[in-house]
Amino acid sequence: MQNEIIAPVSTIKGVTSLPKALRWSLLVFLVYLMLLAVGLIGSGFKEATQEQAKALFELAANPVMGLIIGMVCTALIQSSSTVSSIIVAMVAGGLPISIAIPMMMGANIGTSITNTIVSLGHIGNKAEFQRAFNAATIHDFFNIFAVLIFLPLEIMFGIFEHISAAMVSLVASGATAELGGFNPIKASTAPVIDFVKALLVNTNDIYSGSIKIILGLALIIISITWMGKIMKSLMIGRVQDILKSALGKGSVTGISSGAIMTILVQSSSTTTSLLVPLVGNGIVTARSIYPFTLGANIGTCITALIAALAIVGPNAELALQIAFVHLAYNVLSVVVIYGIALLREWPPNLSYKLSLKVADRKIYGLAYIIGLFFLLPLGAVFIVS
Repeated sequence: MQNEIIAPVSTIKGVTSLPKALRWSLLVFLVYLMLLAVGLIGSGFKEATQEQAKALFELAANPVMGLIIGMVCTALIQSSSTVSSIIVAMVAGGLPISIAIPMMMGANIGTSITNTIVSLGHIGNKAEFQRAFNAATIHDFFNIFAVLIFLPLEIMFGIFEHISAAMVSLVASGATAELGGFNPIKASTAPVIDFVKALLVNTNDIYSGSIKIILGLALIIISITWMGKIMKSLMIGRVQDILKSALGKGSVTGISSGAIMTILVQSSSTTTSLLVPLVGNGIVTARSIYPFTLGANIGTCITALIAALAIVGPNAELALQIAFVHLAYNVLSVVVIYGIALLREWPPNLSYKLSLKVADRKIYGLAYIIGLFFLLPLGAVFIVS
């Protein structure tokens, strides 16, 4: 089992060769870079859309379009952490939270593509491929059911908007009030953002804002990608211990360990993809990793919460609110779907039945990935537009 867990670290040999103290220093710098990127995106989004905001938001003016945008963007970038951080920055720049909530839900589905693609690595062996595809698509079906249950409820009653607003009010009346208006993150990132603004002072607002957004997007992708690599190099030993102690030890232990492990490596895609080869090789079962996978959904919320700390100004509380939406949605999805016995069995049962068909006809696996993550969203765009 140990060799299976360590194998993915071969992709970060260049990082592991660095002294540990340097890696920790780089990690701190990358966190700063991510916060700076979020600030740039928020500032640029606000600047570029002063006059065009209404037309821009109309692209995702209905919840289905918001869901699709979040889903497809995450499938393409293969990082829900990146997309959720971008959504936080966009809310800070003026994106209505009612549009941002379905985007967050879509990001959950989009991130499932990574471990489903990883399962294709076992395509040469029918039995291994069936087990691996089963393990990977449990995550897909869980996230799909979560959207089917909670998106209609959000549209009708705004449950996550209300829950997250209450969470923000608790935080705003507590820790943030004690800071006396001083924001250390703003103090560290504002000089760089102001410097970029000064460089673009003679540029049209739309172009200036667009440049900030593009620069912020590039920085956020770079920072989160390397944060994940460095975190994995620093934490792989602890991750192994968590994984060994969690699998097969019960639902609460599995969910908690999945959340902790994802916080450590800053990537739910990494957490879930790490488990797929274990199931494919018959070391553990798809059922045993189910709770661990759900915990990964909760653990990935930490990135959006960190990103929200970079936001200052009139929309700071809204940025924090959308980060809390992400957390509340993932926690409540686990409580409802996994907590109710009937619903709990749907994701593993459907993924198992699908895996049997895909193992017999491997082309179905490719058709499933392209259909679910790309063709279905594009079809929905034509229907709702």
